[in-house]
Amino acid sequence: MSLLPERFYLDNFFNDFLDEKTTAMKCDIYEKDNNYHVEMDIPGFNKEDISIDLNDGYLTVEATKGEDKEEKDKNYIRRERSYGKIKRQFYVGNVDADKTKAEFHNGTLKIIIPKITEKETKKLINID
Repeated sequence: MSLLPERFYLDNFFNDFLDEKTTAMKCDIYEKDNNYHVEMDIPGFNKEDISIDLNDGYLTVEATKGEDKEEKDKNYIRRERSYGKIKRQFYVGNVDADKTKAEFHNGTLKIIIPKITEKETKKLINID
């Protein structure tokens, strides 16, 4: 047992990069059939706790969980489940927000975001 705090040693310096808030919403993002696919793990939340927003090319996923107010009679010995808000944001660019679909099942959120194909507006002009 050490009397020095864990963060005192240099080898534990990088622990801040993997704190609970950044690892709580692990995700995979891939491109398939001209769509972006986002698969994100959000365990412990209900569908009603999650909001998805597309604004100016940014996809924002936010999950909020409030503390149960009816737990006043419990005398906790250990409490590890957290309450509050977690949020992830990604730049997806020019996408069709109206055709975006999302589903949430067994703690996994799946979002399909159709990309908008930009038409080639560049034209070469011949010099006479």
